[in-house]
Amino acid sequence: MTEQQTNPETAHAEGAVSETVERPVPTVVPAQGDNGAVATETESPASAAPVAVASDDPTKWGRVDENGTVYVRTSDGEREVGSWQAGEPVEGLAHYARRFDDVRTEVQLLAARLESGAGDPKQAHTSAKHLKDSLTDAKVVGDIDGLSKWIDQLLVQADHALEGAKAVKQQQRAEAVARKQALVEEAEKIAGEATQWKTAGDRLREILDEWKTIRGVDRKTDEQLWRQFSKARDNFNRRRGSHFADLDRQRATAKTRKQELVTEAEQLSESTDWQHTANRYRDLMTEWKAAGRAPKDADDALWQQFRAAQDAFFARRSEAFNERDAEFTENAKAKEALLAEAEKIDPSGDLKAAKAQLYKIQERWEQIGKVPRERIRDLEGKLRAIEEKVRGASDAQWRRTDPEALARVAQFRERVEQFEAQAAKAVAAGDKRRAQKAEEQAAQWREWLAAAEQAVASR
Repeated sequence: MTEQQTNPETAHAEGAVSETVERPVPTVVPAQGDNGAVATETESPASAAPVAVASDDPTKWGRVDENGTVYVRTSDGEREVGSWQAGEPVEGLAHYARRFDDVRTEVQLLAARLESGAGDPKQAHTSAKHLKDSLTDAKVVGDIDGLSKWIDQLLVQADHALEGAKAVKQQQRAEAVARKQALVEEAEKIAGEATQWKTAGDRLREILDEWKTIRGVDRKTDEQLWRQFSKARDNFNRRRGSHFADLDRQRATAKTRKQELVTEAEQLSESTDWQHTANRYRDLMTEWKAAGRAPKDADDALWQQFRAAQDAFFARRSEAFNERDAEFTENAKAKEALLAEAEKIDPSGDLKAAKAQLYKIQERWEQIGKVPRERIRDLEGKLRAIEEKVRGASDAQWRRTDPEALARVAQFRERVEQFEAQAAKAVAAGDKRRAQKAEEQAAQWREWLAAAEQAVASR
């Protein structure tokens, strides 16, 4: 080997090194957070520190011969690791021991990371394998065999961590898939059943935002679930679009129908057929409600037109009714005067004259016309009382002169006597049943006879 010396001050301090191969320095990947790596149940490599610090006693692990060649001792024997020409042999040995300690420190850091579960176990395995391979021709002096065994332990521990990380990753994947499946099911339910369009649309947007936060699903499954979710959103949008399209058609139909109702309402506003027109306006109102809502601006404008026509009619009707009520009030006063005149009729004297007077009052009563609704019962009742008084006098006179009533009394008396005779005959014959029946019939005819006699006597 040839000696290379580039800096005399450095060479004096550490010794110049002649190497055919530059020592590789493995890179330990920095920690990236807990990814689920699982430490093994073996004793912690970091805490156990199974390999001694070489710089404490480098002669234990190597030597420098009289030519300055540096050797390291391994289980396979000695092997050359470099050459030292810049100073004392012990300084050269110490230099290569410190190099060993650097590698040992890297292994110790790697062991600590595996123990803590930090970092990626796959990267830790790669780093450990790289360190293991580098020991074959590493230009260091130290316990290479011990360090190799330690790295072997780390490789086993990294394998276990990989298995644990894989299990955790699978579990996380399953959970992520389950979350997305639940979101897909909710989206499909919304797409098929929801009718609260704004609320449902907001929820679908929330589902999409939540979807973006879920990681760890394999590409194939994720694409399949995404297609289902997208299909559900498309179905919802189509159904919502169809709903609002139908609503627009319904509103257009409602607008046309309400325009027709406005036209009829305006035509009716000049009618004087108060009752019929008022009834028709009530029907128009029912039809208006049944027509549904037109577009808001048009609906409000049409309603104002409809109400204006209706108000115009009912205002005219109210005015006409006020005039009519004034006329009815005067009619009531006229009928009160007629009642005062009718109350003077005395049928107990000249009945014929009383009837003639009442007839003339009845004619004048009809000619006067209608009165306010609340006065009808009172006025008509008083007139009927007078009519009843005259009619009663007429009936009494008729009963006093009715020959049929006298004949009826004689007939009833004859029937009573007939049944009494039958009863007596039956008693004499000892026939109690016939006697009882004849007596019952005689009693019935006695009642009718008494009523007929009373009617005649009251004439």
